[in-house]
Amino acid sequence: MRTCYCFPFLIWTCMFHMVHMTPLPKRTTKYLQNGRILGLAQSDGKTLHRTKRGWMWNQFFLLEEYTGPDTQYVGKLHTDQDKGDGNLKYILTGDGAGSLFIIDENTGDIHAAKKLDREEKSLYVLRAKAIDRKTGRQVEPESEFIIKIHDINDNEPKFTKDMYIASVPEMSGVGTSVIQVTATDADDANYGNSAKVVYSILQGQPYFSVDPETGIIKTALPDMSRENREQYQVVIQAKDMGGQMGGLSGTTLVNITLTDVNDNPPRFPQSTYQFSSPESAPLGTPLGRIKANDLDVGENAEIEYSISNGDGSDMFDIITDKDTQEGIITIKKQLDFENKMLYSLRVEAANTHPDPRFFHLGPFKDTALVKVFVEDIDEPPVFSRSSYIIEVDEDAKEGTIIGQVAAQDPDATKNAIKYSVDRHTDLDRIFNIHSGNGSLFISKTLDREETPWHNITVIATEINNPKQSSQIPIFIKILDINDHAPEFAKYYETFVCENAKAGQLVQTVSAVDKDEPPRGHKFFFELVPEFAVHPNFSVVDNKDNTAGILTRRNGYSRSKMSTYFLPIIIFDNDYPIQSSTGTLTIRVCACDNRGNMQSCNTEALLLSAGLSTGALIAILLCIIILLVLVVLFAALKRQRKKEPLIISKDDVRDNIVTYNDEGGGEEDTQAFDIGTLRNPEAREESKIRRDVIPETIFQIRRTAPLWENIDVQDFIQRRLKENDLDPTAPPYDSLATYAYEGNDSIANSLSSLESLTMDGNQDYDYLSDWGPRFKKLADMYGGDDSDRD
Repeated sequence: MRTCYCFPFLIWTCMFHMVHMTPLPKRTTKYLQNGRILGLAQSDGKTLHRTKRGWMWNQFFLLEEYTGPDTQYVGKLHTDQDKGDGNLKYILTGDGAGSLFIIDENTGDIHAAKKLDREEKSLYVLRAKAIDRKTGRQVEPESEFIIKIHDINDNEPKFTKDMYIASVPEMSGVGTSVIQVTATDADDANYGNSAKVVYSILQGQPYFSVDPETGIIKTALPDMSRENREQYQVVIQAKDMGGQMGGLSGTTLVNITLTDVNDNPPRFPQSTYQFSSPESAPLGTPLGRIKANDLDVGENAEIEYSISNGDGSDMFDIITDKDTQEGIITIKKQLDFENKMLYSLRVEAANTHPDPRFFHLGPFKDTALVKVFVEDIDEPPVFSRSSYIIEVDEDAKEGTIIGQVAAQDPDATKNAIKYSVDRHTDLDRIFNIHSGNGSLFISKTLDREETPWHNITVIATEINNPKQSSQIPIFIKILDINDHAPEFAKYYETFVCENAKAGQLVQTVSAVDKDEPPRGHKFFFELVPEFAVHPNFSVVDNKDNTAGILTRRNGYSRSKMSTYFLPIIIFDNDYPIQSSTGTLTIRVCACDNRGNMQSCNTEALLLSAGLSTGALIAILLCIIILLVLVVLFAALKRQRKKEPLIISKDDVRDNIVTYNDEGGGEEDTQAFDIGTLRNPEAREESKIRRDVIPETIFQIRRTAPLWENIDVQDFIQRRLKENDLDPTAPPYDSLATYAYEGNDSIANSLSSLESLTMDGNQDYDYLSDWGPRFKKLADMYGGDDSDRD
């Protein structure tokens, strides 16, 4: 390589001398110093003259990536003003001046200080000038020159991606485009073949190929199958220098996947499948799963299952599980072991998305045989019908058989059956059933008008296995009989005008009947036999279940008869004939000339006597005022007769009487006789009250003697009652106290009132043994002289 670089160096040197000796035709430079500018300024109009050239260069060339021991020589700057005495100084400015390019300021020699890379920068623009060292003035104007970096093949081709991912459908033809790869070379494409890239395949043959110029990868083998191999790794090389020896190269990896197409039909792994099911399995129960294998994937492997033929095609169904692509066989109709024990089905599996391009490979479906065995189990009884409808007359007697149900055991054992009524559906126990033969009979009377339908449930149970039972609904319709008489449809408020004429229609009546005869209702109306010829009204049957009430005379008077009662008999036409009597009340009213009712009450009669409404109101007000005056007078008279109990200044009801007399103690027997309280049998004596001075002495009323052993509560209640009724009782604010203790107390009296009646002194020495709490009492009563003290 050094030889290669020396040769251009010599060329640059020769070129420099050529530039120095021969003027360049395209570049001119004006001199700024006086006496050396031979041209004219741009503002004057004189003829232009050729200017003598001062600088001796145009452009320089330099190789990149120089690796020599010395700095690379670029060229030399020189001006004809340089006399070689060292008075001039060369200065270099511009791209890389001072760092990449250095100049000898005395000689003008330029060197490259560093290794240059064309891929980083291919062109450098610099400016040079020469100045006088003494004066610092330019001897030549600043001039610009270019240094171009010549390219060498130092960059290998690089792909835009480190790894490519591509796909192509399987079974594609030869030459099917897969993907295009691209490599770039950083070298100069305009200089030699350093950037000319050629593609080749290093790995992936013979399945794929690559176009050497475009980099397009194509299939190289026909009918490649994804099921055989799905993934391929292809290595592509890009080489510069047009692929010649010595060129640089780069590689990339391409992962190619064969995508699936529907080129494989589904196939059952076995030709026959067997399943079993109990005969009691409910509808929709899955019996099992079958699956046809498809080598394809995705929607190309989606399968639809169906039953094509077989003796069980109407008994079973098959559905497709979209997640697992399995066929699920289910029960479509109820199975019966006694009827059929084995079913055969032909099941078909077909692709849902076939590809017409591959129909030549064969039908994209497959079939398999499925056998289903029915297992026998103990089944509940089966009724001969799904439901029963029974009709019965509502006048049927108790015990009448109204119908019969039948059930049998479907199993081969034919177990005996017993019947019963579900009492939850017959809470009133109107019906019953014979447990042996299933005959239904009536237990209570029926009434169609109350309940026209009865819905009950009958249960059939195997005697040997009570767990096996079944139910059936029984709908019982109660047939109507004519057991209700017709009656008026509503209550009629009928009136007749006083000025009515004979033959005038007063009222139209109709009737209703609770019965429902099959031919419809038909009613007849007539007067009761006692009033067959009524002098005032007549009944006319309209033959449409209505009747008209007509007047038989002219004019009616309220003063003579204000109300008429007309009894009417209503018949029906069913068997047996039912009838009822309804009484029509007809009032006599005052009407205008058009027959409009004005009034039917008593007030109208009063008005006709000459009294107006205002007069009646005035009479009522006078009566009310008189009653009020009588009540007030009676109240005042009663208040005058009432006198107070005490009319005195010393009325004790509003005064407080104070007694400071303490009393004489137990020996004072004159203040109050307490013996009366102690002995209920004691009779009261006439004593004058000592607490007040009565103005008038009343006769003391003696009370009845108390019975022996009277209760305290009864004693006090009697005393209170006597005081309430006694006019000589104390005033209102006095308090009567009864301190009655009663008889026959086990503990005797604890009072000291009777202590004087005891014969001797009591011994209280035992109080000293009771502890410190009773010490005070022991000191008071325990001493010998305590009583005397």
